[in-house]
Amino acid sequence: MTTAADIAGTTPAGSIGRLAALGAATVYEANGQQDALDPALKPLDPTSRVAGRAVTVDLEPGDNWYIHVALLEAGKGDILVVDAKGYTQAGPWGDVLTLAAQERGLAALVIDGAVRDSQEIIASGFPVFTRGICIRKTTKVQQGKVNVPVMIGGVLINPGDILVGDADGLVRVRPDDVEAAVASSEKREQKEETMRTKIREGASTLDLLGLSKP
Repeated sequence: MTTAADIAGTTPAGSIGRLAALGAATVYEANGQQDALDPALKPLDPTSRVAGRAVTVDLEPGDNWYIHVALLEAGKGDILVVDAKGYTQAGPWGDVLTLAAQERGLAALVIDGAVRDSQEIIASGFPVFTRGICIRKTTKVQQGKVNVPVMIGGVLINPGDILVGDADGLVRVRPDDVEAAVASSEKREQKEETMRTKIREGASTLDLLGLSKP
């Protein structure tokens, strides 16, 4: 199978880390206000802040066989992106898979579905973005697909795409756009820092944004 690293191996790791530091909201605004995932996908731990290459999984609802398969295709710094079709009546991911992901050096999990063992996952420090939490068990009988395009939270995610996530949400960045996204996000952050300085000096947000009173 083709891995996300094969697809996006030329994307500088430092640039991906910079996107995480800048934050999902800033990257979204600065990178064309596009490809924000459904805000219903939330981090279990709101202090989570991640960015990484997507290793995608097309999963049948209520089954997790191909999550185990996909873990062997993912590596250090990757984000496992699981299309469970928004199904939240079973939890195909828990504390054991979390440990397995950490041992392989994965950066995070994004699942359009549910997880279980939420408190153990939070305690582990492994970032998980999910649509819900459910203790109901899953099967291991239905085949899925690894590293194929998947629709997650209303956005088409290709293997090797970059996801940036934190408490504000998740946004996709195409690998070829990473450097431009970093540059535009840094420029936006500098602009906002200038605004914050002027507000502390007494300026109003109306003045700074060129707006008038009604």
